[in-house]
Amino acid sequence: MKRIILTLTLLLLCGNLYAQFDKFFFQKTLRLDFYHCGTATEQEYFFKELIEEPHWAGNEKNLIDTKEHGNQMVKLFDAASGELIYSQGYCTIFNEWQTTLEAQKIKKCYPEAVIMPFPKNPARVEIYARNAKNEFVKEFEYEVNPSSYWIRKSVPNDITFDVVYNGAPKHKVDIVLLAEGYTSQEKFEEDAKRFAEELVRFEPFKSRAKDFNIRGVYRTTGEHGVSLPGENLWKQTALQSHYYTFDSERYLIVDDFQRVRDMAANVPYDVVYILSDSKKYGGGGIYNFYGISAAGDPELAGEVYVHEFGHLFAGLGDEYVGTTGYDGFYKTDVEPWEENLTTLVDFDKKFWKKMLPAGTKIPTEDVDKNEKVLGVYEGGGYQNKGIYRPWRNCIMRDLRKSEGFCPVCIRALEEVMNRFTK
Repeated sequence: MKRIILTLTLLLLCGNLYAQFDKFFFQKTLRLDFYHCGTATEQEYFFKELIEEPHWAGNEKNLIDTKEHGNQMVKLFDAASGELIYSQGYCTIFNEWQTTLEAQKIKKCYPEAVIMPFPKNPARVEIYARNAKNEFVKEFEYEVNPSSYWIRKSVPNDITFDVVYNGAPKHKVDIVLLAEGYTSQEKFEEDAKRFAEELVRFEPFKSRAKDFNIRGVYRTTGEHGVSLPGENLWKQTALQSHYYTFDSERYLIVDDFQRVRDMAANVPYDVVYILSDSKKYGGGGIYNFYGISAAGDPELAGEVYVHEFGHLFAGLGDEYVGTTGYDGFYKTDVEPWEENLTTLVDFDKKFWKKMLPAGTKIPTEDVDKNEKVLGVYEGGGYQNKGIYRPWRNCIMRDLRKSEGFCPVCIRALEEVMNRFTK
């Protein structure tokens, strides 16, 4: 009898949550485009436009981001009641640029965009950014009139195809793969299939392969490959991606996120991954922004896909040290929000600590006998000292030595999957 009552209660709760979505939203997307500008210590947001996109792929029950990960946070409030009806944390290229030496000398802008379910009634968008103490502070707001004729309708018309289809978007993690620098649709379709196969070679994706839909969007370009500024090689491609970001040769990104959103809008999506038709090792992954890598890397394409997907999907931090253009990316006097990094300032709040075997020494000795022992190892987040990681050689640290994600990263990834699918 108790089991029946519990089942009925859960059914009623789920019904109420779906009703909440129908009360506040249409089954489509509202996109807010803006410019994110500033210096190493300042940031401003300049409104550009609102766009209506034809699809909404997100889970209709879990609309509030309770984890509050990321360096930025977008919130949508119902104007009449003041109720928070949607939120999502994310990161940006601009925030990474702020940690470079260039940001200490000049002002710069990056085109950005945030998306949310399309509200039925007047609403207010607010964007928050972290301060020096890692606290979110409101930086921007915009009043939305969903009936305004100034909301431009997106009419995407690129070529689309299913790579993997396992069910309705609202119950799945929907990945869109964007073609960058391709002159052959057939080759892009082959590379998209390879991405899908490589992703499910690794846990936790292997055990939950049925929780994913993967779709491709193809747009041909006049030139093959991507730009290499350090070699004075510039290509005209759909998204204008390039290596040598922040003077790091292997860091491949797209500066204009609005271009990325334009192309992704062809299909329902939760997660954007860009496949570049290049054999040069490299890539990038930014939390709830996009991932990108070279599809033609003959040796480590799969490992790069999964490493960058860890950044993109769950906000996992890099666990290696050095080899970046960042200047003090992590401050050692505050606790990082990433699940797999700690400064020990507020380690008690991390679930990682609860996962440690009894008697684990903190810090844990970084020696061969601890190769597959969950611990607290010094060295991570690009810094040798003051930042700690949970595993000696997780895929977030070393693509060649690792066998995949560590237990802490797996748990973080599963939590995000659950938000999209449960």
